[in-house]
Amino acid sequence: MKKISQNAIGVVTALLAVFLFSSKAILVKLIYEFEVPTIHILLLRMLFALPFYTGILWFQRKKTRQKVTRKHYAWLLVFGVMGYYLASFFDFYGLKYLTASLERIILFVYPTLVVLIGALFLKTKITKQQAIAIVITYLGVFLTFASELQIHHDRHLFVGVGLIFMSALTYASYLVGSGWLIPKFGTVRFTSIAMIVACVSVLVHYLFTDRISILNYSKEVYLYALVMAFFCTVLPSYLVSFAIQKLGASKFSIIGSVGPVFTILVAALVLGERITFVQAIGVVVVIIGVRVVSKKEKNG
Repeated sequence: MKKISQNAIGVVTALLAVFLFSSKAILVKLIYEFEVPTIHILLLRMLFALPFYTGILWFQRKKTRQKVTRKHYAWLLVFGVMGYYLASFFDFYGLKYLTASLERIILFVYPTLVVLIGALFLKTKITKQQAIAIVITYLGVFLTFASELQIHHDRHLFVGVGLIFMSALTYASYLVGSGWLIPKFGTVRFTSIAMIVACVSVLVHYLFTDRISILNYSKEVYLYALVMAFFCTVLPSYLVSFAIQKLGASKFSIIGSVGPVFTILVAALVLGERITFVQAIGVVVVIIGVRVVSKKEKNG
């Protein structure tokens, strides 16, 4: 009974985390309606999230699991910039040109990129099953994108797709590279430091490229940014850690495959976005492909 209860808690936590993360794109699109620059949205998100991560890091300061050296902190700096600054910037910027639904579908291919990066740089073997699944995944993305292009005939869609793909690529690189660091710092502490590094990176970007005041927007902008910072950034980042602890990474990845579905449903309700029959088929194909890629080989 206890085992079933713990599993149920893990599943509910995982679903909540996936839903909250998937809602981020909706809030970004809502803020764009107020003509807020991309770097300002990212800066507001990070500034609102920073106190939470700083506070949590303070309480975790004495919980390093293994010996941590300057080399480890240097790599943490690199991965913080890559995974939470660059990936977020490409994602937010790409949302200027794409619907939230299409953004989530393209971003969702990151597990296939993890496999490909591992094969290129870590010499891990790609199985026949994974190779077929990767082809299936990108076929689904192509179907979805082609349908969107047929509807809107907007060449800026290519720019948006490129930016979102770069977001997926940088995030996948972060996942591949940071795996060996997380056990040394602990999941919560690692996430907190990486997010603080990302916040500083966004602030530096803002100071060097913009410097226009972020204090002159309507109250709705700050409300959306605060909701995004806490409910779509801080809270789900720790819920994911908790869910993985309860379920394991493989089970969580399966539950995570409903992320695009959540985004599509919320985008339809909040933003009035619609998805065609061909796009729906593309979504299903992408989800199937990613789920196969994410599964560990039974005999591996």
